[in-house]
Amino acid sequence: MTLTRSILAIAFAAVAQHALVQQALAQPASAPDLEAILAHPKIVKTLDDIKADDERAFAEQKRITEIPAPPFKEKIRAEYYQKRMQELGFKDASIDSEGNVIALRKGSGGGRPKLVVSAHLDTVFPEGTDVTVKEKDGAIVAPGIGDDSRGLATMLSLIKVMNENQIATVGDIMFVGTVGEEELGNLRGVKALFRDHTDIDGFISIDGLGITRVVNQATGSHRYEFIFKGPGGHSFQEFGLPSATHAMGRAIAKISELQPPSNPKTTFTVGTVTGGTSVNAIAAEARMAVDMRSNSTDELLKLEARLLDLVKEAVADENARWKSDKMTVEAKLIGDRPAGIVAMDSPIVLATQRAVSAVTRGPRPTFAGSSTDSNIAMSLGIPAVTIGGGGEGGNWHSRNEWYKPVNAWYGPQNALLTVLILTGLDGVTKPALDVRKAAK
Repeated sequence: MTLTRSILAIAFAAVAQHALVQQALAQPASAPDLEAILAHPKIVKTLDDIKADDERAFAEQKRITEIPAPPFKEKIRAEYYQKRMQELGFKDASIDSEGNVIALRKGSGGGRPKLVVSAHLDTVFPEGTDVTVKEKDGAIVAPGIGDDSRGLATMLSLIKVMNENQIATVGDIMFVGTVGEEELGNLRGVKALFRDHTDIDGFISIDGLGITRVVNQATGSHRYEFIFKGPGGHSFQEFGLPSATHAMGRAIAKISELQPPSNPKTTFTVGTVTGGTSVNAIAAEARMAVDMRSNSTDELLKLEARLLDLVKEAVADENARWKSDKMTVEAKLIGDRPAGIVAMDSPIVLATQRAVSAVTRGPRPTFAGSSTDSNIAMSLGIPAVTIGGGGEGGNWHSRNEWYKPVNAWYGPQNALLTVLILTGLDGVTKPALDVRKAAK
């Protein structure tokens, strides 16, 4: 059921209906703030306008998808996104030194609290990937159609309706299209954002689809490239020399037997392997990339230490097999995403609970851990969540990624209510988001 004007008029017209709304929201003490927001005529209209904007937002989502944005090459999409922000009212929208697109929407509170609302510009797909949007089996299929073209489209829809309806907030809202969220981007966009802006009080990433799944825990990750090097030689004439490929194989076999804890969830994978020059040559060099993740920093560090030891053991085994000391390995840290968590009683988590319940009139959201742009904020002690952009989809990070705009307007509606709870509706409610003491 959607938040249309007629439904809201009925819901808030009488005391009996008022009691039903309170029961449906099942909110803590500050829930009356949400009631005041929902009852405001401007907000009633804005929520309706979001639904009316659904078809245009979907067209925008497809348009963004067809602008390639491979890792470290987001410039063309960033320039398009800056242009769209400017067309929607942010004449000062700019691209920072890292490549993030930034627009600041000022509130009445003198700049605080300051809430970031973001979605990431980049995709996991390499340069040259066909990003043409196609229809298949009743869905839209294209690389990145949901991750994170939907988040970017949701944010533009949010900007559009807030500006057109002149929604005034107490706190400032910084809208950001970030770079470097995917692959080996290593969250470089948000790292630069928090480096350059020390007055951020809260952070929202729009990434993923369903609004009933909220990320309040940052899954930490360490990524390594291991480079095995040996003398190399002819496979027949110089048989007996250690092989870089064999050493790497020994390492992979050892790593595959690791048994990390299931709680807190901790994982590993050898993602890519390369090496050798010829089928009849003893490999002089081989490389592998390893991803380790955990919802616990301690467990991540334990896994990392054990894995590094196993790689060294594999090299020693290869040298011992051929009575040599020629095989070596170099370990390069190529990705570092910190872990973190936001407490369930944090205002930003409570805001998502209230907003989701109000939009869906269904069950409360479930909370989960994941690796997103929110990792950096959480690791810095800054309240953060990652919320969905609306709709349904699947096959993430594949060329067959698909999307269906089922109740897609829920995404921007949910974002709007969450933002207004946190930043305060000017003249109606106070911000639920606290100004960070360290940043005052």
